[in-house]
Amino acid sequence: MVQIMKSNLHPSDYRPVVFKDDTASFAFLTQSTVNTTETIKWEDGNEYPLVKVHISSASHPFFTGEEKIIDTEGRVDRFKNRAAAADARKSQLANKAKKASAAKTRKSDK
Repeated sequence: MVQIMKSNLHPSDYRPVVFKDDTASFAFLTQSTVNTTETIKWEDGNEYPLVKVHISSASHPFFTGEEKIIDTEGRVDRFKNRAAAADARKSQLANKAKKASAAKTRKSDK
């Protein structure tokens, strides 16, 4: 089966555009087809279209390493409590098994 690719599928009007993250005071120049009415004077002295973004690699927690766990329902605390209870139960069962084994050994020695 031969597949024919669609023509004129990809945009051809790429142009330099500045994307600016105001929260991190970070901007970068790249090629884009996005439409915008704002412009900015770039480091090279030329004026380029400007797109303001809310999050970029300079402000996103994944890239900055400042990841915070926002836990409004106490899920993390409940998980930690369950894990601690499971560990406590595991140690209780281990102690109980040790006592039973010791008692069995004492019985067999008599």
